[in-house]
Amino acid sequence: MAFPVATALSASELSDSSLLDAQRSLATERRRVGAQSALVAAEIAFRSRRELGHEGLAQRLGARTPEKLVQLMTGGSAREAQTMVRVGALPPGSLLSEAVTSGALGLDAADAIHSGVGDTVPEEAVQGLISEAADLSVEKLGARAREVRAELDEDGVADRERHLREQRFLRLSAVGDGMTRMYGLLDPESAAVIVAAYDGATSPRLGGPRFVDPAASARAEDLVRDERTTEQLALDAFVELVRLGTEADSQVLPAHRPAVRVLVTERDLARRVGAGQIEGQSAPISVQTVERQICEAGVVPVQFDTLGQAVNVGREQRRFTPRQRVGLAARDGGCLFPECDRPPSWCEAHHITPWIEGGRTDLANGVLLCRHHHLMLHNNGWRVVRTAAHQTERAGVNYVLIPPRSVDPSRAPIPAPSKSPLARRLQAG
Repeated sequence: MAFPVATALSASELSDSSLLDAQRSLATERRRVGAQSALVAAEIAFRSRRELGHEGLAQRLGARTPEKLVQLMTGGSAREAQTMVRVGALPPGSLLSEAVTSGALGLDAADAIHSGVGDTVPEEAVQGLISEAADLSVEKLGARAREVRAELDEDGVADRERHLREQRFLRLSAVGDGMTRMYGLLDPESAAVIVAAYDGATSPRLGGPRFVDPAASARAEDLVRDERTTEQLALDAFVELVRLGTEADSQVLPAHRPAVRVLVTERDLARRVGAGQIEGQSAPISVQTVERQICEAGVVPVQFDTLGQAVNVGREQRRFTPRQRVGLAARDGGCLFPECDRPPSWCEAHHITPWIEGGRTDLANGVLLCRHHHLMLHNNGWRVVRTAAHQTERAGVNYVLIPPRSVDPSRAPIPAPSKSPLARRLQAG
């Protein structure tokens, strides 16, 4: 079987129109080659069908499935191999099969249509989708196909919804470097909730405060600079949602926040150098992270001496009580860092004088920080200082942030006013 091969071109030498013509020509050629690849993949699948057992082609060559064998042969992804097998198995002479064979429709587009409409939709509806394919992305074409099927088969909507819901899953698996991989599939109803939360968590990337004064702008940039990627923002938000869920009155998650045991030696904790361990996780963590975990509620520090003997399994008074959290929320109104908009419910309670250094668990020694800024404070050397100017409860309490020298060589204190309007009025008066 011979396949035409495109002649190598120097794209930089082409005019605009010739460049676009070349891209269209190569796309057509790619669709035709894809059609042939799909037919070959379908034949591999047929010769590897289950009833042949170990005599099947894939099993004889050591591949668990025909799709895996196709993937090995093509060097492509598992998804591409599965698509080739499915499209190659379309009934010969059907509208979709003919469109693929002629090069009018790519494999992904054909698979999107077939997955969306199934085998019971009239051919005129399929022909309409083939005609629309040139103007739609694969994702939009799949959505359009599902719309067409819903219009033509109203009685089957509930069954298809149930079928999608039955495919939902979430898996966690440890990988060799100490990370944990999370992957899964969301049914449409679940996806609506997660996507809305994802958009809400990542939308701050789209805007932010604007400053006229260059000095104020520079200081704000140093203070609120967030170098997390959009994906990292989304994961941090997901972890926060789970944390909040464990603290809520819900029957879905445990009634009490599950304890996270942090293992660390007395010597490393005293020196603030070395490594600790989160029970159940293989990767070591820094002493700064140990301190942050101890600072936050719900963590039980388990200290070891140099001989490996457990010497301290924590003090219950390390945790801020729910009533104290209400007081912190009313006083701070959210994360202490200026320009941070995280509300109290998204914040952790931070001990100004570390609990492991004898700091008290009381309102005067506590402030609210969102998880991102709490981590940044412990890991990057920031400090919170309570000012001496206002010491009475009636006058309120003012705090300042002391940045590390890498951010501000002069280490000038940065005012951290409350986000609560009432607290600000008290502080001003």
